[in-house]
Amino acid sequence: MTQRPPFMSDRAPFEHVQLSAVPTIPGPGTLSWIPVRRHFGIRAFGINAYRAGEAGQDVVEDHTEGSNGHEELYVVLAGHATFLVGGEEIDAPAGTAVFIRDPAVRRAAKATEPDTMVLAVGGKPGEPYEVSAWEFWFAAESHRRAKEYDKAVEVVAAGLAHHPNHAALLYNLACNEALAGRTEEALEHLGRAIELDAACIENARSDPDLERLRSEPLFARLLSRAPKPRAEGENA
Repeated sequence: MTQRPPFMSDRAPFEHVQLSAVPTIPGPGTLSWIPVRRHFGIRAFGINAYRAGEAGQDVVEDHTEGSNGHEELYVVLAGHATFLVGGEEIDAPAGTAVFIRDPAVRRAAKATEPDTMVLAVGGKPGEPYEVSAWEFWFAAESHRRAKEYDKAVEVVAAGLAHHPNHAALLYNLACNEALAGRTEEALEHLGRAIELDAACIENARSDPDLERLRSEPLFARLLSRAPKPRAEGENA
């Protein structure tokens, strides 16, 4: 009898699912995330889907892949979207594939029909795939909105094993810790985030998630800290 490789011992050799059956998690703004990679436990490549229930909603958030160097392929599975890639508008009905070779190119997409769904596949050429840092704070969002702050902290903190020096991950961890009343931990992680990326200072000034920290003397000192220059090639 053929034995399965050890890394498959806790999962079936194959699985299938209707994407509509995978619980959707709220993302930034109106973005709705279908965590395909997390659902299957895929470790070889990044793959996720995004759904817009109404026209005008985001199906790809406005971003670049400059910090992680990913190439990305977007496929419109259902509905109709309009992409904006490098300042160029692309009409994308169902069946359209949009490949973005250059990680530095800015990209975004909005649904132009209700129930639009876009599949996204990405990875860095020539390197083994590593789970992106954003997945951890996206995955925690439903807990944060349900005020399950300790659970949100647990989900975000798991990302530190993969990205111990990722400023945005540390910042999001600090936000959830502050909401959970874990002040000391929140200040520690906020301080580390600020050391890595000075942009966190301006974000922290008005972020309502950090309201519980504002009476802490260390919070004021962190926001007045002179940022260290980022090393060349260092990711935020």
